[in-house]
Amino acid sequence: MEFTHRAGFDSRPTGRRGPVVIHILLASCIVVAAALVLCTAVAPARAAVPAGPTGYAPGTIVVSQAQRRLFLIGEDGGAISYPVAVGRFGKQWRGTAVVDGKYRNPAWAPPAEVKRAEPWLPDYIPGGSSRNPMGMRALTLSGGEYAIHGTNRPDSIGTAASFGCIRMFNRDIVDLYERVDVGTPVVVMP
Repeated sequence: MEFTHRAGFDSRPTGRRGPVVIHILLASCIVVAAALVLCTAVAPARAAVPAGPTGYAPGTIVVSQAQRRLFLIGEDGGAISYPVAVGRFGKQWRGTAVVDGKYRNPAWAPPAEVKRAEPWLPDYIPGGSSRNPMGMRALTLSGGEYAIHGTNRPDSIGTAASFGCIRMFNRDIVDLYERVDVGTPVVVMP
């Protein structure tokens, strides 16, 4: 089979090759579509919602593990909704707490349970380090075991990935940190 060479076309005699331009356009479309899917999947989705979870006082933080969302209840019954990562299977918890501490660029020492599961972790990671899983801010919860914090693994947001803490995109925890005080009630539900 013989092809006449024209600009933009593959002149190799395979009989199955179409225009190079079409192949390039098709490949470009696939790359763009994949990028859009990936960007949509990991883009922070903080949003005001007209009606948050009902029955909670304004200023309450409500975490829905099933929805993988954290809601800050507003004065009007609406809420600010943030995507989160929750505890992995067997590490999820539910109950009430209050914010008992607020920290900027918190340092982190892995608890014994985490160290047993991931023994390669160092004993201490300073605040501000890119290796620090606490991210840019942390709100510690009464009881001393869990926190709502940023992350160095933004790909985990929207999943069940932690040892029980609530992970947020760093820009979202910075926003939430500025909106709440020590003493803010927190409700974690299934």
